Amino acid sequence: MAPALSVRPDRSPVTMILQKEARRLAGNQFKSRKQADEFANQLIDVCCQAGSKDFLIVHNPGGWGHARMETCLDWEKGIVHGVASVIGEMGYSFLITQYFRSGFGFREEAADFREQLRFFANKAGKMAAWLRFVIEHTGKITVILVGVSQGAAFGNAVMQRLGEGDPVYSIELGFPIIYKSRRRINKRTLVIDSNGEQPDKLVRGSLWDGIGIFAAAPFKWIGHRLRGEKVSLPHCVNTPGHAYDWRNPFIQKRVRGFLEANFAVR
Repeated sequence: MAPALSVRPDRSPVTMILQKEARRLAGNQFKSRKQADEFANQLIDVCCQAGSKDFLIVHNPGGWGHARMETCLDWEKGIVHGVASVIGEMGYSFLITQYFRSGFGFREEAADFREQLRFFANKAGKMAAWLRFVIEHTGKITVILVGVSQGAAFGNAVMQRLGEGDPVYSIELGFPIIYKSRRRINKRTLVIDSNGEQPDKLVRGSLWDGIGIFAAAPFKWIGHRLRGEKVSLPHCVNTPGHAYDWRNPFIQKRVRGFLEANFAVR
């Protein structure tokens, strides 16, 4: 789940109503007061910033879902900014934000592991509610979800909890084989399962390949930590072909084609 952000000290009637409704929704979603406050605070902050924008680009990090943009792999950051650059070139305004489905620490990551086994049954519903609130309170802004690996799987789970009329689109790269049977694709979903250069073993390998890759990652992460190296879990999911660099013409062509097919150039 997203961290608490600063809430503007705006005491206007409209903002006061927004805060009240955001906290009501958060209270319905979480038993923990701390988690509810974090959820509500980000809702309020995003609504205040995105109100005048055409698009909201939401990055769902891979791994445990809590990596800040500055700690993500360079190519993962590049995809998010590449999507934003195309939207800007098409003449639209946008806001980039992140949605963190979990926090830091063993308990948070253990809880996320259980959620992954259930294809994010609980957490996807919370993000779907988050998105509906933002759309309702920003004048029907259009949302683009961007996710890689587990972030792609989470985005797909969220899309399944939204309706056909919700203006939410999803760009999913490197969708892990272990979730493939749960994936659903519609006209608002772009799936990229290859970088056009090398097969992605995490996507196109066997189920046991996928399990083995994910099972090895925590041990690699522990090894890095013991050597005093601070790396995130996605850095430890090392497998041939599991890299989707924005500088790759194949990737750019797929993303541009999807965006231009769905949105008119201004």
